[in-house]
Amino acid sequence: MMMVSENTMTIKVTPPTEGLFDLMIFARHADSQDPYNWVCSYQIQCLEPHNGEKLPENPFYFWGLHQKVRDFGIKESGHNGELLVAPQGTLLLTLQTSRPLLAMYELVHKDLDSALSKKCLVAQAEEEKLSCHVLCHFQGYYRLSVFVKDLGGITFRNAANFLIRCLRPVNQNELFPSGLSMHCGSGISSSSHGLSNPSHSSPIITTKMGKCNITFHTPNDIEVTASLSKDKVISARYPLERYVLVTHLRTKVSVCVVLPESGAYKVGLFGRSKDQTDFVHICDYVLRCFSDPSWPPFPRVYSLWGRGCVLLEPRTGMLQEQSWVRFRVKVPKAHQTVVLGQERTELQQSPNGVWEGDVFTGAVGTQVKLAAKFNQHCSSLEVILAFEVGGGSPASLGCSG
Repeated sequence: MMMVSENTMTIKVTPPTEGLFDLMIFARHADSQDPYNWVCSYQIQCLEPHNGEKLPENPFYFWGLHQKVRDFGIKESGHNGELLVAPQGTLLLTLQTSRPLLAMYELVHKDLDSALSKKCLVAQAEEEKLSCHVLCHFQGYYRLSVFVKDLGGITFRNAANFLIRCLRPVNQNELFPSGLSMHCGSGISSSSHGLSNPSHSSPIITTKMGKCNITFHTPNDIEVTASLSKDKVISARYPLERYVLVTHLRTKVSVCVVLPESGAYKVGLFGRSKDQTDFVHICDYVLRCFSDPSWPPFPRVYSLWGRGCVLLEPRTGMLQEQSWVRFRVKVPKAHQTVVLGQERTELQQSPNGVWEGDVFTGAVGTQVKLAAKFNQHCSSLEVILAFEVGGGSPASLGCSG
């Protein structure tokens, strides 16, 4: 096990059996591509072999930080020494950087396949810091390799290889969702898209209630949308897209998420400017809930639900049958706002710009639609939200907060 810094080199040797061994050391100038030259040799006599677990394979030869790691843009590691210990199966690796860097990570264990390995890592790239949250699913030794490049760089370079020892692994239900990008949480990607002042800077959000609200300050020309996904959906009655509601205020975007069941979810944020037609990925969040939430979905959202539209009441997309429900909603530029269900109810605009009124839901299975007229010279209404009427008590339908 070799560790090399700018001025020192340390080798730890664990002979596989008892006996006499030759250790040969080869070296070359750090900037040279010439063959390695033999420098010296040592004889090691092992009287009693070490019967511990073997170290994981390391094709990069060195452990710890690369001896020229400062040239790569890394100033220091949050961990000293070649061995990192994860007593409860979790570890946070941090690297301070001298300039913005992108990073990829590789986690290797003798029992860990590549698909499962990706569910053990959450990467965050900030202006002066790289972070990697690690989960260890098996006991024993791991290799965590770090690869970095500059923002305009072409290839990732191996900058560090850390040895991790896990004493007590986490179970499979605690692993991260699959499909996470190298941009999790706030950081280089979110700020480059104009998003600032995040409510959650950490990429991992744990909620006991089964809901959360992620907010950013945004410029006026940026539109944000969000997706919600989970590796294995067990009991959700509606598509997961119904459990996310994006609200654009004048200088702020709010991504409200409610969860239909426990587990680990990926919340993906996407954005586009006024001159773009397609949304591009901004960042991901991991949302975890280990209690037993069962929130109802939000209403179905249509394309005209845009900047400035705010749903105040009801916040759930499931309405109780045969009951009166108070509707309060902000719809900028609307000349008329109507709720279409078992009956047609025209909402009235209050002095503060909120359209409001009491609506009778009707029978189970009725679809209640919120529609608006945006052109006073045109009689047609445009649907912006749709609700479902279900049975059960208000308590069972829940409240989305």
